[in-house]
Amino acid sequence: MLTPIGQIVELRTARSSATVATLAAALTSLEVDGRELTERTPATRLPGHGNGIVLAPWPNRVRDARWTHDGQVQHLDVTDPSRGNAIHGLLRNTAYRVLERTDAAVTLGAHIHPQHGWPFLLETWVRYELAEDGLTVTHGARNLGAARAPWAVGAHPYFRVGEVPVEELTLEVRAARYLELDERLVPVAVRDVERGGEFDLSTPRELAGLDLNVGYQDVATGPAGAAVLTAPGGGRTVVWQDEPFRWLQVFTPRDFAHVGRDGGEAPALAVALEPMSAAPDALNSGEGLAWLEPDQVWEASWGARYEEGA
Repeated sequence: MLTPIGQIVELRTARSSATVATLAAALTSLEVDGRELTERTPATRLPGHGNGIVLAPWPNRVRDARWTHDGQVQHLDVTDPSRGNAIHGLLRNTAYRVLERTDAAVTLGAHIHPQHGWPFLLETWVRYELAEDGLTVTHGARNLGAARAPWAVGAHPYFRVGEVPVEELTLEVRAARYLELDERLVPVAVRDVERGGEFDLSTPRELAGLDLNVGYQDVATGPAGAAVLTAPGGGRTVVWQDEPFRWLQVFTPRDFAHVGRDGGEAPALAVALEPMSAAPDALNSGEGLAWLEPDQVWEASWGARYEEGA
């Protein structure tokens, strides 16, 4: 059945389950032992605040929707009208194809064709694979063109720890630096995270007191995790990232349409933890941007898992 967010793919193991939509290859739910680790998107509407979508071939924003390639200014479509930027890549409204599927995993693929401000042809894919305690997400790309092409990718999930209200959770982010942003949410400088400062999350802080839309750089990579959400009872959701995912955007909107298990919706605080393989505005700064030679393949993973409290 076709829905506003495309085909819905259900994944399951003995302990975990997830749903993925083919529109923007969005992760629309994730549970472990019946505990929700992400905010859910109903099949009846588009993902609110970009919930769970894949951001390719760049994450976050491009200032003025412009960048320069081989001496020529490239004009992307303005998709962030209030700030005049291009946002979240080129596949937000694209239906991916199901390439492979098992009970516990699915691989979705899409092509990025030449278009306004983007003179390249890429093949892209994302694989969602459940484990008993969580999910691994693997992003990939291949340059199908005759010249080298830029590439970066991100994801936009909103995380939870079961039914505990988000404002009762604490957040820890293991990062050395953060990006200072201007009023258009585009980086103007890279700063060290100062102990005890506004953007220091090295010690867990209650989400109720945080109002963030900031990118962290040089985040901890590997299985120990880049970010941790902890509930009062000690249970926690851990977000981990491979080495190429050195950036993490943290966004805490207070008007997120939280969907309860009864299907009802109400505005609530939510927290997006967005793994990114490049910095915001990477097409201009080059920070983290990969350049793929013809037929070259890029692939890297991030994931989330549930851990019981001590």
